[in-house]
Amino acid sequence: MNSRNPILQITNVGKEYYGNRVLKDISFDLYPGEILGLVGENGAGKSTLMNILFGMPVIADTGGYEGTISINGTAVRFRTPFDALDAGIGMVHQEFSLIPGFTTTENILLNSESQKKNILDEVFGPRMDILDRPDMRRRALEAIGKLGIQLDPEMCVSEMPVGHKQFTEIAREIIRKNMKILVLDEPTAVLTESEASILLDGLKKLAGEGIGIIFISHRLQEVLDLTDKVVVLRDGLIAHEAPTAGLTIREIARRMVGRGFDSKEAEVRPSRATDETVLEVENLWVDMPGETVRDVSFSVRRGEIFGIGGLAGQGKLGIPNGIMGLMSAGGSVHFRDRNGVRRTAILNDPRSALEQGMAFVSEDRRGVGLLLDEPVDWNIVFTSMQIQGRFLKPIFGGLIKWRDEGAIRKTAWEYIHSLEIKCTSERQPVIELSGGNQQKICLAKAFTMKPEIMFVSEPTRGIDIGAKRLVLDTLRQYNQDYGTTIIMVSSELEELRSICDRIAVIDEGCVAGILPPGTEASEFGLLMTGVTARKTTQQQGAEQ
Repeated sequence: MNSRNPILQITNVGKEYYGNRVLKDISFDLYPGEILGLVGENGAGKSTLMNILFGMPVIADTGGYEGTISINGTAVRFRTPFDALDAGIGMVHQEFSLIPGFTTTENILLNSESQKKNILDEVFGPRMDILDRPDMRRRALEAIGKLGIQLDPEMCVSEMPVGHKQFTEIAREIIRKNMKILVLDEPTAVLTESEASILLDGLKKLAGEGIGIIFISHRLQEVLDLTDKVVVLRDGLIAHEAPTAGLTIREIARRMVGRGFDSKEAEVRPSRATDETVLEVENLWVDMPGETVRDVSFSVRRGEIFGIGGLAGQGKLGIPNGIMGLMSAGGSVHFRDRNGVRRTAILNDPRSALEQGMAFVSEDRRGVGLLLDEPVDWNIVFTSMQIQGRFLKPIFGGLIKWRDEGAIRKTAWEYIHSLEIKCTSERQPVIELSGGNQQKICLAKAFTMKPEIMFVSEPTRGIDIGAKRLVLDTLRQYNQDYGTTIIMVSSELEELRSICDRIAVIDEGCVAGILPPGTEASEFGLLMTGVTARKTTQQQGAEQ
């Protein structure tokens, strides 16, 4: 640390939303050059605390907050993010806020562009200044260089893989000249292991320049590797604050959830997989930016939990998005319905996929999965109502169909309780919930469809360790109870190994191999890094 005086003091901060107390008497300090790890289960209050710090309008619009925030010893009360930026606070949110049609440089320099004068300035003044693009490129590359990553300064954001978008977000914050405090909300959730390692090294360099960093993450090993101090939030209170040295993952997890946490894999249960092939994918290609699928073929058995893994940008996310019609795709996809009739899936048509008995939990919960301004119950039942006509009751002899509010409320509360969704009521708008609870609602929406085949993409992304186990157990229990075939895409190999019957590894847009979950982790690693010499033998062994 570079100073004995705190750069940030949070003192007795509290906040209430809609009658629900979410923060209670929060106090801690951040020093220049210090990296503070802020951890806690979803709904513990992390996002609300950061919204207060960054002056998000939702705080002022809902009655403000109690307590005091001080920067360099001076009390502040931000009403907008611009106030926070002017005070030297930068924040990288969990959800991207980039302009898709702008380049890397344009996004990094947004609102702080380099300008140069031209002849028209003599008449019209500075308003006629033009962009100094060479200088903008230089400044953007300087910020990118601090992170130790290689980004194309002229690439359009809409064409970037998700990891590059995250680095662009961070570079946009650190380029500010008055940067004192940097807040990062789950910055590595969308990064590969190698990208995450580069980012952590870059953050250490920034801390060495005297910037105080608040690092929010559910990846506890990263918290231990990076931070100087850990603050654990639980139910709106500080459950623990201590130097990182000497802490263990188990200790942090216990403080987070208030109970013991078993890091071992979940108990292996009997598989519901049969010998009948329910899904056949042949020569599938998908044009998904950053996740291109070139030529993928595999088959899935009825009742199986089939895993799809691989490094970021290799195409694993493109597979469900292509089959479900959200991205341009080609090839052939066949499935057998409950009567054993073999049917051809219609690609490039999302409604057809849903009508044919498939459901999808997207990795992009805010952009694809949810109606953010609508309440919890409406989100849970909407797709089933629209596609299957459920939750509607006929009146006037069937001439008109009206929403069955009682059935909607009953179904919503079933999932609120079973998935432990933290909300004030079934009528609370989804946009007010934490990311983890939003993800649970995406699962509930898919379950309500009662699909024959369910694609689940990154189901635990941005979810804390307690909720993560709940989600995985829920998927497995749903498979056990209903025999639903589940195809799960995940960047977390150990999650796939704990729940799946077989796991396909995607490399460069193709299936590198299909392995049983008990295979040594090193074998999966070889496939992920392009070592596929034994692919045929491995695949045959997995299918025996």
